[in-house]
Amino acid sequence: RYKEVSRTAGVSTTDLVGRMLLLTKNHFKQGEKEYEVEKDDAIQCYTNGTPLHKPLLIQIPSHAPACRYSRSSQLGQDHTARSPWTGCSQFLPTTQKIIQFSDGKPPKPTDRIVYVAGAFDLFHVGHLDFLEKARSYGDYLIVGLHTDPVVNQYKGGNYPIMNLHERVLSVLACKYVNEVVIGAPYSVTADLMEHFNVGLVCHGQTHIALDVGNIDPYAIPKQMGKFMLIDSGNTITTEDIVDRIIRHRLEFETRNQKKEKKEIEVYEAMQKVKLAQKSG
Repeated sequence: RYKEVSRTAGVSTTDLVGRMLLLTKNHFKQGEKEYEVEKDDAIQCYTNGTPLHKPLLIQIPSHAPACRYSRSSQLGQDHTARSPWTGCSQFLPTTQKIIQFSDGKPPKPTDRIVYVAGAFDLFHVGHLDFLEKARSYGDYLIVGLHTDPVVNQYKGGNYPIMNLHERVLSVLACKYVNEVVIGAPYSVTADLMEHFNVGLVCHGQTHIALDVGNIDPYAIPKQMGKFMLIDSGNTITTEDIVDRIIRHRLEFETRNQKKEKKEIEVYEAMQKVKLAQKSG
């Protein structure tokens, strides 16, 4: 009755929390830097010229102490992360990973296709309930995922916390999702509606930011009479989760240090056993 399921290599909750707390942005670089896991500068704060012992967090209030940038060495984000498990590894997207997470089934000719779009960052129960609700209005659910720069444009800060590749796998793993559009346009176009034969476009209760030129991103499906605002009954958002983690930052750091210490001890013990077996 017990079964171990292998984790997805390169995906680390420690890394994700570090991105929230350290204001990193390198997780959604493009071009030649796209697949690097280089860590950004964190903000170091000063009170009366004396640096505080912790880097400042997201959402800097206007009354906060003066700040400047400094290289962070916190939360397993650099060479100080010695544990083979707590330290952050690099996520390498492959087609095989996508195939493993996808159901691979095309829609039937009679299926009513529902389309939703968004960031779906740090996939959580709020997303799950929304997708379940959207799926209930049709037979086949397609999720459009916006690119990292687009998400950052309408969310700001260091969002998205997870880059596009990571968000694709998170959404594909949801049982209500049949297909994902990787890098979907922010505004739902007539071409997209026609290409996927979309019967209904849904959006939740979160704010809808206008596209460039103050254009309603859902203007086309609204004109076609194929748009619906839905309420899943779940109000949790990605921002809620980030705020919660920020409030418990010191607890997280303490937990992580203890976890790292135990993992190092276990790893060293395993290495000693291997050496003993080889010599014996």
